[in-house]
Amino acid sequence: MSQGHYNPDPHAHPGLHVIALIEAAKGALALLAASGLELLGPAPLQRAVHAMIATFQLDPDHGAMAWLAHAINPGSVHLAALVAALYGLLHLAEGWGLWRAKAWASWLGCLTAAAYLPFDLYAFATHRHWLEALVVAINLVVVWVLARDLRVRRRH
Repeated sequence: MSQGHYNPDPHAHPGLHVIALIEAAKGALALLAASGLELLGPAPLQRAVHAMIATFQLDPDHGAMAWLAHAINPGSVHLAALVAALYGLLHLAEGWGLWRAKAWASWLGCLTAAAYLPFDLYAFATHRHWLEALVVAINLVVVWVLARDLRVRRRH
């Protein structure tokens, strides 16, 4: 294949494969979390929140933790499981699309990674920790790889 031509073979895009694997792993973990929420229900979450309230000697009737303890019910757990499942399916689809070098997956990945950047930058600006810097750097690389893929596609 001559240089400068776009190659639709996913093996020609190792960056897409790496991002695809990461997205698929995020999707699988989200589906696992959704399954766990559905299988376990609200009781373990309520116990964990009450244990944190007791451990940190928080007011059990006021504050964010008290609100959380009251908000955890079967309906909220089902909703959280649904959101986690949808998130997981979206990332699995994105991972599949990136593995297959689909343009729609590059668009989806570029947009979602770019959407996280303001939050990542804020976290780094407020905490100034190497972990936040690493997250910003990884997201910038992901946006760059996917935007480059889209630019190359557009040229050809």
